[in-house]
Amino acid sequence: MRAFGITLFDEWTAMWNGDLPLAEKIMAPEFTLRYAQPGASEYDTIRDPQTLATKVAEFREQRPGIRFTPQGEPVIEMDDTRTGFVARPYGAVRTEPDGKQIDVSGTDILRVTAGQITEVWSVSGGPAGRSFY
Repeated sequence: MRAFGITLFDEWTAMWNGDLPLAEKIMAPEFTLRYAQPGASEYDTIRDPQTLATKVAEFREQRPGIRFTPQGEPVIEMDDTRTGFVARPYGAVRTEPDGKQIDVSGTDILRVTAGQITEVWSVSGGPAGRSFY
């Protein structure tokens, strides 16, 4: 199950990098998002893959060129039914219009049920944060 968990996190990351059709594949029909970042309350009411894909597209339009990468070692606790948790640090890099590079780290924890993401906890320092990897 470790390989499945790593692949799922990689697909989660690819979705945030703009591969929006992945939302329908990796997200359960109904899910919960818990984002601790400042200004992220708009994610609180998103419950379906299409709405999430639309919000990710908007997020990317507001931050052209942002690139997420998995970092560090994943922690995976999953049974044979592909139910459990995947936790992994990530990095995000983008260049502001003034040329300043923003480089931050965070951690996402994915609750997985029968191979699809049913809940997400995410925390990062936002633009004022820092990178640890």
